[in-house]
Amino acid sequence: MAYLTGLDIGTSGAKAVICDEAGRLLAAATSEYPLSQPRPLWSEQHPADWWRGAQEAVRAAVARSGVAPDQIVGIGLTGQMHGATFLDDADAVIRPAILWNDQRTAEACAEITARVGAERLIAITGNPALTGFQAPKIVWLRAEEPEHFARVARVLLPKDYIRLLLTGEYATDASDAAGTLLLDLRARDYSGEVLDALEIPRAWLPRVYEGPEVTGRLRPQAAEALGLPAGLPVVAGGGDNAAAAVGTGVVRAGVLSSSIGTSGVLFAHSDTPALDPGGRLHGFCHAVPGAYHLMAVTLSAGGAFQWLRNSLRAIAPELSYDHLVALAEAVPPGAEGLLFAPYLTGERTPHLDPLARGAWVGLTSRHSLGHLTRALLEGVVFSLRDGLEIMRGLGVPAQEIRATGGGGKSPFWRQLQADIYGAAVQTLAAEEGPAYGAALLAGVGADVYPGVQEAVAAGVRVAGVTEPDPARVARYNELYAVYTGVYPALRATLHALA
Repeated sequence: MAYLTGLDIGTSGAKAVICDEAGRLLAAATSEYPLSQPRPLWSEQHPADWWRGAQEAVRAAVARSGVAPDQIVGIGLTGQMHGATFLDDADAVIRPAILWNDQRTAEACAEITARVGAERLIAITGNPALTGFQAPKIVWLRAEEPEHFARVARVLLPKDYIRLLLTGEYATDASDAAGTLLLDLRARDYSGEVLDALEIPRAWLPRVYEGPEVTGRLRPQAAEALGLPAGLPVVAGGGDNAAAAVGTGVVRAGVLSSSIGTSGVLFAHSDTPALDPGGRLHGFCHAVPGAYHLMAVTLSAGGAFQWLRNSLRAIAPELSYDHLVALAEAVPPGAEGLLFAPYLTGERTPHLDPLARGAWVGLTSRHSLGHLTRALLEGVVFSLRDGLEIMRGLGVPAQEIRATGGGGKSPFWRQLQADIYGAAVQTLAAEEGPAYGAALLAGVGADVYPGVQEAVAAGVRVAGVTEPDPARVARYNELYAVYTGVYPALRATLHALA
């Protein structure tokens, strides 16, 4: 029996999983690390924390699995997208890494758009210039920290910095590289036109591989740190959403995933680069070789629910998510005329607005905490439906929707998704997110499976289906039409407050 490891360098911590060749999950372990916000809108981490977390998570997962390390045949990598790890010519970290949810780069985005052209940028990279992407961080560093910029020799995404420590190789995968804003989506390699326009040397960037390709082998020193055998193949893997899509079987047209974690993501497989001309959806390469995906993002999804719970805990320390959901369930759909705009940290799909702000709209003295909670949860799913409607408008088929993340584990959230999307929502027998998908990709690279489709067939199983209720679907269609008018009506006010 062959065993596989998946390693996810996430925002809140590193997660490692061990599974067997039948796709059965044997063990998982997480090691948390801090997030730094040294100024308003800034979000940073120290890459040394990623490395510590990776070591702790892998060692713990192997120990819990009971698998002999020499039976593990491959490692797959995944992680938070878009971050910028700046290295000097000795591979030393120059400054803390700037993360995907950092919002400092608005001026750099405007400069990129001016240099490349808005339409041309979307045509090449599949995306407009957004504050979260890697390229604006490079442009920002040149303008704001020239002493650091002068030392730069390499720029790596978070998981690829860990790859460097594991293998000594500068490498990435096409799905994660697509989130840099420097990749030619159709060529699946960096765009000379964009690099030249932004004056970014190609030599700073790692080689681009397909998700299951082997990018290097585990060095002895790294093997000792992780408790794994030296020489183990390390595959390219994928950005967290693309790897999660492999782990949930979103590897063919017609299958979508609806993930509600800190952020919310609606992810659709595409065999061709089906781009949104308005840039409202992200167009990226998939971790499936030669394939693509469209992605709608709500920045504060489960994060909005966490904010509400944490805020209330100041006066009710015992308050739990389950308690709030129970209050929301007692309230009718639509929360008796109350809507919530979930833009607590700005918004991507469909507004592309870092200055958007959250709001309850329609408050009356009748509304209780249950109403506030139900409106918040409904607002998060309405925001994701924005992305689904754009996908439908582009002709992207949506025969199957798979609920993942915290929103897939909660029966109430699953029913909300089915009713607001107007479609059946599936759940999976085992959903371990990006790390599990990375392990399946490692299985392809280690020749355990002949391809990604076979890996998914071995490991991904649908466990249940939540059907939409026709009466609630009709009610939510009416409410969604009202919800879509909230942001345009409040935009000027929200910007003035920001």
